[in-house]
Amino acid sequence: MSEFVIPDKIDIVEILKLLPHRYPFVMVDKIISLTMGEEIVGLKNVTINEPFFQGHFPGRPVMPGVLILEGMAQVGGIMAYYANPEAIGKKLLFFAG
Repeated sequence: MSEFVIPDKIDIVEILKLLPHRYPFVMVDKIISLTMGEEIVGLKNVTINEPFFQGHFPGRPVMPGVLILEGMAQVGGIMAYYANPEAIGKKLLFFAG
């Protein structure tokens, strides 16, 4: 049996295997570092073409805070999967509260 390896970087292809979210609600494009039990760092490439900029706010675009929090939850979900590798592909993890 092969040992499960935790990658230190994760691209969007792997992220889409882990998270149920799809465009336009994927709030993480890449994991640039992952140290289990310590830290995970995710990256979201934000451009002016994002759908939420159309109305939030016209002429003064701001990424809604709730979407920033959603991105943090998605990154946390990725770390949770790697903390429990037997769940990958078998279970959905949700954050609520």
